[in-house]
Amino acid sequence: MKVLGVVQRLAWVLGWGLGHRPAQAQPVPAPRAPLVVGAYAQGAIVVAHTEAVRHLAVSHPTGLELNAQRQTTGAAPWHGWYRFPKVGLALVYYDFHNPVLGRAFAVSPYISKTFSRGPRHDLSFRLGAGLGYLTNPYDQQTNHKNTIAGSALNANIQLRAEYDHALTEHLGLLVGLGLNHFSNGATSKPNFGVNLPALVLGLNYYQQRLAPHANEYAPAPADVGRPFGYVATSVGYKQRSDGDLRRYLVNSVTLAVGRRVNRKSNLLLGVEGFYDRSLKADLADTLRPGAAGPSVLKAGVFAGHELLFGRLAFGTQLGFYVYDPYKSSTVYYERLGLKYLFNDHLFGAIDLKAHRAVADVIEFKVGAKL
Repeated sequence: MKVLGVVQRLAWVLGWGLGHRPAQAQPVPAPRAPLVVGAYAQGAIVVAHTEAVRHLAVSHPTGLELNAQRQTTGAAPWHGWYRFPKVGLALVYYDFHNPVLGRAFAVSPYISKTFSRGPRHDLSFRLGAGLGYLTNPYDQQTNHKNTIAGSALNANIQLRAEYDHALTEHLGLLVGLGLNHFSNGATSKPNFGVNLPALVLGLNYYQQRLAPHANEYAPAPADVGRPFGYVATSVGYKQRSDGDLRRYLVNSVTLAVGRRVNRKSNLLLGVEGFYDRSLKADLADTLRPGAAGPSVLKAGVFAGHELLFGRLAFGTQLGFYVYDPYKSSTVYYERLGLKYLFNDHLFGAIDLKAHRAVADVIEFKVGAKL
């Protein structure tokens, strides 16, 4: 899960949380969002990011991607704040050309932020997160060499720099350099994950290449500068080792306060408690029969940032355990997640909690904003 740190750094370096523009008094009706359809070929390598997967980094996977995306035009205020990105959905197929790994399929919603756009070019960066399916996961009896994926169902993360050059009024040639990552978040072991740096070449069909837009200087939302609080609880499942096929329940409870500091960003501080039942099994393996051991409950404090896209937020957090009688991990933890506000108060989220960039558990979270 080394890609975890890459995603965190890129979200800040790209400047998606920064920048202000002057307010516009009256919103202008946005034009219709034009459609862009693409088909790309991909050539990749398997990165030996740890010794446990080195024996699998011997092939050159090839892939195909089909995607459809909409060019935002200002219907929501955040479109202008991010210089009118594209939002889309990608369908991806990979053949690993390795009988141990098989093939991979993924469906991934994404957002593509433009850095330079003109009549004949578009330079952008894409960030996507979705679900992947690997055809040949680890099996102790039939596929024990696949240390990359312990389950067929995995999370998929896409990072990609893209350059599109106009060939005609509606057709563009796209060249890209990206990274595809598959991991199940320690739901099943082994879970070293697979990183696929890839060269991308393909064609885009533009319904309208340079779409008109409105509300470029949309005013800041009314809640900028206001504090808020939230309470949340989560549930997750994890496997503790290759030899133990049971799934252990993991729960957490979170109390946090935050402040919206600008159009694009929330800052957070919070406290939370964790109950990981797999640690009880680990502890039982080390104790004499009838002996009492330390508590496996943990409590932590964290600071975090949320990058806002309307009702959707991309969150990053760094936390430290302040109560940890059973020392099972590092003293700190990281979190990446997506949160969606159903209304002004209720939200749902999916978070990946990790220790030193190695996945610990995927958390499914519900909460209330106060």
